[in-house]
Amino acid sequence: MDETQNETAEAEDVEEAEVLGSEAFLDREIPAEEFDVPLSIQPGDQTDASQDTALAPYDPLQRYLAEVRKYPFMSKEEELQLFHDYRTTGNREAAVKLILSNLRVSVAIAAEYLHFGADYMDLIQEGNVGLMQAIRKFDPTKGVRFHSYAAWWVRAYVLRYLLNTHRLVKIGTTQDQRKLFYNLNKEKRKLEREGFVPDTKLLADRLHVRERDVVEMGQRLGSWDISLDAPLGPDQEGTLMEILPAQGTPADETLANEELRKLFRRKLAEFAATLDD
Repeated sequence: MDETQNETAEAEDVEEAEVLGSEAFLDREIPAEEFDVPLSIQPGDQTDASQDTALAPYDPLQRYLAEVRKYPFMSKEEELQLFHDYRTTGNREAAVKLILSNLRVSVAIAAEYLHFGADYMDLIQEGNVGLMQAIRKFDPTKGVRFHSYAAWWVRAYVLRYLLNTHRLVKIGTTQDQRKLFYNLNKEKRKLEREGFVPDTKLLADRLHVRERDVVEMGQRLGSWDISLDAPLGPDQEGTLMEILPAQGTPADETLANEELRKLFRRKLAEFAATLDD
């Protein structure tokens, strides 16, 4: 690794440390149900007779969501065995299986930030980078499920992407602003779990910033709630409501075909190749 690569790696480590913070974030198991997000689409009323194939009405994002839906979370025992194989033998196939079964973590967390107007697929892909970083760093002996640990890394990479690239959130111009961007809502949730009301003064004290900065960042970030009527992104048609799972036959049974599965696996092969870096 040359000097430039070393500097890049060190910069990324510093940034990740800033995102994740110094607190012990493995003390809370995140229920798998929190990642039960829209992963398929409603076919809807396709009245256009010019549609020749079942896949034609669906864009790459919708196809991706349908494919991800095929990979449920593993049991704890399966997960531990795969991590054992990966750690002891460097079995990349084991790592890929772990990634596949946790892709929905990136999908769920990316959806939390759609109100910034970023492209959903871009957010998911950044989350997947964090997912692979989690694969490398996860310690199975801690007793926490991998999806709980991975959620923090996925969120870190999604936030970093938004902070660095998205015009609506280029607000991290000072160290305090970056700290607030990454940690304000996390600190609010932490205080609520501890039984405190997260008012402006308490948040400022806990984060060692000015009260006016807390107020300003809160106004910029706005509500974290996701409207089901929110658009998927500037380059994606439809809303979250329109990709809610169908109550009848799963959409993936209609959408999936061998060509799509091959495409998906090729993308995952690219993920796997980075595990040797």
